Order: sequence, then C-alpha cells, then structure tokens
Amino acid sequence: MSVNLAAPQASDLHPVAGVRIGVAEAGVRKAGRKDLTVLLLDAGAAVAGVFTQNRFCAAPVQVCREHLAAGDVRALVINTGVANAGTGAQGLADARATCAALATHLRLTPEQVLPFSTGVIMEPLPVDRIVAGLPAAVADARADHWLRAAQAIMTTDTVPKAASTRVMIAGTPVHVSGIAKGAGMIHPNMATMLGFVATDAAVDPALLRQAVRELADASFNRVTVDGDTSTNDSFILIATGKAGHAPITSLASSEGQALMAALRAVAQQLAQAIVRDGEGATKFITVRVEQGATANECLKVAYAIAHSPLVKTAFFASDPNLGRILAAVGYAGIADLDQTRIELYLDDVHVATCGGRHPAYREADGQRVMAQPEITVRVQLGRGDAAETVWTCDLSHDYVSINADYRS
Repeated sequence: MSVNLAAPQASDLHPVAGVRIGVAEAGVRKAGRKDLTVLLLDAGAAVAGVFTQNRFCAAPVQVCREHLAAGDVRALVINTGVANAGTGAQGLADARATCAALATHLRLTPEQVLPFSTGVIMEPLPVDRIVAGLPAAVADARADHWLRAAQAIMTTDTVPKAASTRVMIAGTPVHVSGIAKGAGMIHPNMATMLGFVATDAAVDPALLRQAVRELADASFNRVTVDGDTSTNDSFILIATGKAGHAPITSLASSEGQALMAALRAVAQQLAQAIVRDGEGATKFITVRVEQGATANECLKVAYAIAHSPLVKTAFFASDPNLGRILAAVGYAGIADLDQTRIELYLDDVHVATCGGRHPAYREADGQRVMAQPEITVRVQLGRGDAAETVWTCDLSHDYVSINADYRS
C-alpha cells in the first residue's frame, strides 16, 4: 500500500555519465531476489555523505565515515536483508571485508569503497554470500540500471523509489538521478533509510560536502513515518564532473543555484516517496508551521504534530479530533507560546482561531478534508516570519502487522 505513488519507469531515469550500476542475487537473507548492488564511479568523481545521528550506528556507517575521510571514492556496495548493526567488532570486520573483496575485483584499495547495509539488526552479515555475488553485480554494471538498483535496495518498501531530472548549466545539459529506500524506522536526523543521488555536474569537492548537508536538511531530514531513528541511515551525493562545464565553486552562483534546485527536486521527491510508502500508510500529510520566531521552533511544532500517535491514528480513521493537533502544538516545547495567537487550518478549512474553535468551523468540513488521501495541516504561531514544512503519514493497523511480522 502507498499513497499516490507510482512505480518509476526505467525510461524516465537519466543515465549519469561516470556512474555504472550493477545488481545481483546474493541470497543475503532470502533466496530468489536481487539484494546486492554496486555503483562504480569513474576516476575524478567527488563524493560526500551524511549519516544517521543514532549513536548505536551500524558498522557500514562507521566504515563509510572512515573511507570518506580518506577521499577518492570509486565504488559503493549495498546489501539488503541484514543491516550489520549491533554486530560489534565482527560487524566492522565484515564491512571492511566486503570493501576489500570489491576493491580486489576493481583493482582499487579497500578505502576507495563505501559499504551500505539495510535490513534486520543484530544479525551477522553473510560476507561469504556477498563476496560470492560481487562478480555478477560487477558484470551487470550499466549506466541505465537506476531502476534495477532501486528495486534491489528495497526491504519493506512496496514501491521502488527513483527520480531524475535535467538542468542547463552554462549552456551544458546536466543530469541528476537518484534512488532511495525506506518505509519504516523513519525519523529526521538522517533517519532504515538509504539515499543515493548522482549528477554529472562538475563541483568542487569541498562544496559538495556543504551541498549534501543542505540537501538532507531540505529533504530527508524533513520526513517522519514513526519517529524511530535508524542505525543505518545514509545519504550520498556524487558529482562525476563529466558534463563538461567549468567546475562550480560557489553554491550562491547562478550555476550553483541551478544545480542545487535540481538536486533538491530529486532529493525531495525521493524523501516524499518514502513517506508515501510508509509502512501501512493510507494518508500523505504535509505539516506546515508558519509565523514562528525561528525555524527551529517551527520544526519543533511540526515534528510534535507529525510524531503524535494520537494525531496519526486520527488521520487514519478520518476522524476530525483536531484538539489532538492543538495539544501537540502546546507540548512542542516553546515555553512562551501564546495560545491565543494560534491559528489552525486543514487545507482550506479554518479550524481554530485565537487558540479556540473557529466560529464558522463545522465538523463536516473537517471530515471532508480528513477523508482525502493527501492533507495539509497549517499552523500559524503568531510569533514572527519563520516557516518550516515536514512530511508524514498516518498510523494504521497494517503498520503494527508489518513490524510484528518483519523477521518472518
């Protein structure tokens, strides 16, 4: 089940010069499905990443951070089925062994390979199966395999997540393509979510590190399904420099702004796809908080609403029990909040004014909006000019069933 989310078509996804992708069946956890992916990068590609802020981070996250610091990344290897988290020293050794095995095939050093894993936590990584599957994955590598990769990294996802766009920079066509996976254990702070976006634009490597943080904050750090921050979350940005234009050295330049707009569009499409495919989701909900004193307090209020099980179950039931939203605003942690200045809207329906029920509000109007598959909650705090947006979904019976049965 997903909310207005169609599976992408391979023909809609642009190849990115300098990136080849291969997938294979390694039998990491279950036989008969593609569960191993490699991304092979031409020399000179710049790579940057941001990762989960969960202190109990997975072994591949730890190894990725080490290898990114060393620079000159030439390959990524991704397995699904087993997260290699909560696996101690052996997990670190297994992640490094995976890197070493792929490096041997590609005549690289292990530090030039980034490992990623997603799946069940506290199970040992079957390194022998992954290593055995690497030759087939490398042999499968093609520039147009974005959709195959999106399918291969799925876990509880019901729809593969991929997006692509093209932009003109200095008269040169530049391509952006990306894939992501995630449906549960999704919460901001790089909440299990993986995202990979590549462009053939030429970007200064130091600038790419700034760009990936800004993109994460505008996309993957603005979604929540269940408030659980995963151990494995990773978002990687790749710029191969193959488009042929002069390198971008400032994100504030016209070229930098054009590229960031294209990258942001792809990242947000992927992030919203994760919410639309949230485990058991039947509603896609935009939470917009306006008139805050700061962006941070707007986010506090937005997340309080988006994380509330009472709010989320009310949306699932299409029940306009909207006092739950006001309660979430109140406990969001803004000490000097004046409730008499709060305005609440559901789409076009003005629900509350001056901290109380709007005189013209009728429950039938709230019911009409709540029954829709896509809903916007808008809160005005009456404190300033800041505004922020978060995307979330409802909480259904199926969410419990999916997570109760996840390991079976």
